[in-house]
Amino acid sequence: MTKKPASPAYVVGVGLTKFIKPRGKVDYTELGFEAGIKALLDAQLNYDEIDQGVACYCYGDSTCGQRVFYQLGMTQIPIYNVNNNCSTGSTGLRMAREAVSHGAADAVLVIGFEKMSSGSLSAHWKDRAEPIGTTFQMMAATQGVTNAPGAAQLFGNAGKEYMERYGATPRDLAEIARINHAHSAANPYSQFRTSYTIDEVESSPVIHDPLTKLQCCPTSDGGAAAVLVSDSFLSAHPHLRPRAIRIAGQCLATDSPSLFDHSSMNLVGYHTSAHAAQQALSEAGTAASEIKLCELHDCFSANELLTLDALGLCPRGKAHEMVRAGDITYGGRCVVNPSGGLISKGHPLGATGLAQCAELVWQLRGEATNRLVKGVRVALQHNLGLGGACVVTVYKRADGRANDDQEAEKEKEKWAWLGYNAAIEARGFSKQQVDRVRSRRARSSWALGETERRVQARF
Repeated sequence: MTKKPASPAYVVGVGLTKFIKPRGKVDYTELGFEAGIKALLDAQLNYDEIDQGVACYCYGDSTCGQRVFYQLGMTQIPIYNVNNNCSTGSTGLRMAREAVSHGAADAVLVIGFEKMSSGSLSAHWKDRAEPIGTTFQMMAATQGVTNAPGAAQLFGNAGKEYMERYGATPRDLAEIARINHAHSAANPYSQFRTSYTIDEVESSPVIHDPLTKLQCCPTSDGGAAAVLVSDSFLSAHPHLRPRAIRIAGQCLATDSPSLFDHSSMNLVGYHTSAHAAQQALSEAGTAASEIKLCELHDCFSANELLTLDALGLCPRGKAHEMVRAGDITYGGRCVVNPSGGLISKGHPLGATGLAQCAELVWQLRGEATNRLVKGVRVALQHNLGLGGACVVTVYKRADGRANDDQEAEKEKEKWAWLGYNAAIEARGFSKQQVDRVRSRRARSSWALGETERRVQARF
């Protein structure tokens, strides 16, 4: 077991790029730079105030993180490169919280980015054992193998097991996807912003029974970033406190032997998700019944069904009843994935966990005005990676107020450095704004190269 945090950690800045189809037109250096600049502007901090950097990505050579961070400054701080499959971004967030909470740093910048290949995920190293090879071997032994993408088989099989155990139907899975696509229409960063009827979801091409195409997340290019600070740093910068969001509880869990207990649900991390949620909620002093806002890892609609159950958002075996009652969208018991989730927003692996963080920060600040889940004081995040790792994080406003409190409304005017509400506008920044947050004492034009010009050209 890890030690409990010695002091609080707060998210004071977030930044996000649009998530786009992986066509090779935008490099990871640009995605990381854009997200990092936006997070620093949101935090109203210069890079010289950052003590550590964490770079999150899955596809790329060693030290891609330095390549991205050096564009912001070459201040000789520690920079860590993190790869933990689809939970990479949240793993970086966890590392930053550990550093801040235990006194190793007062301010940490976490940047996640991914430049992916089109099509379904596949192994890149063919001359060595695949990390999740034993997982696929268990699937082959218990369910057999088809020509469908491996991840779709794993999660599709898990969905079928849940249906067989508890009475859910393929239409419940389609409804989950319909809701996520509907939510994404209000998110300017989403890769897809088209709404569909449930019949359109069901009639899209079958990928692996019971999953259709519109129930599967796409591959994506994108970047996201967050700035975490200590309590003492926040006290020294009191103007940041009204918009600071505290990480009240968090758990990074790996698999137990139940991974190989012949359950298709556990093979994709059901038991791991349940354990991580219990630990994070316990640390936060929050019951699952109090959660009215959640961003969870809906790589496939089947995984959202399982995860509603694993997180305790419904009674065991009743996730489909929650879906049917309209309790995963606005007006229901808990709004799940107001961003559109992975299914519609997109899934650039290294950025996904930090994009979830950004959405929940914007929601808790009351800034996501076109999709606001009103009256919330706490939010839950779930980010899963096969192989495996699951990170569950509980966020609370530092001031304890609800996100639609009248006093909180006044704080939304404090976008002094960015100049607009980034929660509802996917815009860029000026050269003057870049100059304001790049290192003053250790910047390098050689390290920056053409990145700023290329990013500006996209705006």
